[in-house]
Amino acid sequence: MNKLNIPVGISDFAKIREENYYYIDKTGLIADLIDKSAEVTLITRPRRFGKTLGMSMLYEFFDIRKNSREIFAGLEIAGDAIFCDNWMNKFPTVFVSFRNVDGLDFDSAYDMMTVVIANLYKEHLYLLDSDRISEFDKDIVRSIVRAEPSAKNFKNSLLLLTRLLHQYYGRPVILLMDEYDVPVAKANSHGYYKEMLDVMKGLMQVMKDNASLKFAVITGCLRIAKESIFTGMNNFVSDTITDSRLNEYFGFTQAEVDKLLSDADAVRYADTVREWYDGYHFGTYDIYCPWDVMNYMLELQYNKDAKPASYWKNTSDNAIIRSFIDFAGGSITHKLEQLMAGEFIVQHIDEYLTYDYLNSSEDNLWSVLYLTGYLTVARDCKDIPDNMTALMIPNREIKDIFETTVIKWFNDSTAKWDRSALFDAIWSGNSEAVSAEMNRLLRRTISYHDYKEDFYHAFLAGIFTGAGYMVESNKEHGEGRSDIVVYDLANARVAVFEAKYTRIFENLQAECDRALAQIDSRMYAKEFEEDYDEVFCYGISFFKKRCVVKNIRL
Repeated sequence: MNKLNIPVGISDFAKIREENYYYIDKTGLIADLIDKSAEVTLITRPRRFGKTLGMSMLYEFFDIRKNSREIFAGLEIAGDAIFCDNWMNKFPTVFVSFRNVDGLDFDSAYDMMTVVIANLYKEHLYLLDSDRISEFDKDIVRSIVRAEPSAKNFKNSLLLLTRLLHQYYGRPVILLMDEYDVPVAKANSHGYYKEMLDVMKGLMQVMKDNASLKFAVITGCLRIAKESIFTGMNNFVSDTITDSRLNEYFGFTQAEVDKLLSDADAVRYADTVREWYDGYHFGTYDIYCPWDVMNYMLELQYNKDAKPASYWKNTSDNAIIRSFIDFAGGSITHKLEQLMAGEFIVQHIDEYLTYDYLNSSEDNLWSVLYLTGYLTVARDCKDIPDNMTALMIPNREIKDIFETTVIKWFNDSTAKWDRSALFDAIWSGNSEAVSAEMNRLLRRTISYHDYKEDFYHAFLAGIFTGAGYMVESNKEHGEGRSDIVVYDLANARVAVFEAKYTRIFENLQAECDRALAQIDSRMYAKEFEEDYDEVFCYGISFFKKRCVVKNIRL
């Protein structure tokens, strides 16, 4: 492979260009924003799809304090000399990001926000030396810089800053606000939603009837309902994953991934990259998750045999899936099973959500999964009603997240279920009763139809979670590796399980017999005979949510 300077975790456009990191040219966004002009453009995309890097690029291009011709040299936008002469470094530009604002209570989150705004003002301390700025305004600036503004002055801080910059430069201001909805999302999680919503409403006044504003661009994950945060604002357009205006600029297109693989001499990995990280349908574009692609490419630089991994899982809050499963009724369970089987479901999608009502209905939950990148639009589906959307899991990575979450949910749930009848049956050698209880538990799971043995291994191991037993999985015993061994040390007894699965219902009995034969032929239980009073050996065969259990008692 060719070594590329892969910019994983770097969202500073200037740094990427100045330090010669590999960059997929997204500068067409700049001209498109101006051509499709709106006073305020709200761009919503899932996390890790390049929003912050895009905003950093806009900041470097427009800000009047910078000289950006060198870092844009050779990129698409530089080819339009007239446009660059009119717009590059011609306007005072404010770039503020709320992506790191968090807190277990309102006071701590509010303190973080005051620091964010204070640091923003510190970039413009030269205003304090200007005779164009009144002493009254300078006093407010000083209080904000000290992170000690009054509540009123804090809510008006962005409005004030745009006015002062307009006064100083004589030119209207471009405002870039990144991850605007993070503070309210965190607030909803920690129980101070109304307080934070009030603060954000105040800050958003900067976009309402502001003569000092040239235009604004806002990014976030969700398009929060106008009545909750954008009160009285009728001057903005939304660009979401259902639109096709700007979708090629957030995420990687097929052509961009093809070029990246070619530049890295890694075309042989194309199918793997597509299977794991492609599959998003944003408007008319097919999109790869850029965070995943870049992470995998970085891994391949050092290990050509590296397997793809769920990089996105480690950076996003996957609690939404868990809350969804906890909410699950019969209908939701069935739909989850359809999705995990590679099928599509048909749902009503509401893009106008408020965080405090996300969990209030099934439709809202499906909408959130779609808008946050866990589901995507299923193309070429026939007879879908006009007000409905066909949804599917986009790729292998997201399927892996669903499967992992389901297994974790089952393990947590089984600890609360009454399993006494199952344990009594296991330790008495009653295979019929074990089979009946196993089938009962299987019916309570959320399963998927791409069944593999590891799903059933996890199911078996999870049954004994929190029950006081020691469980070993795939450890070598005898002349091979048994699937599950359960130790009841207090009573000097052990149970050995060998599991098989079949895609044909009629083969259940035969596969169960094969499991028992394997236990016997490979002597899985032999080593336990001297140390334990009782050794139970169970062969189990699975078909979807059905199983057959037989045993040998030594």
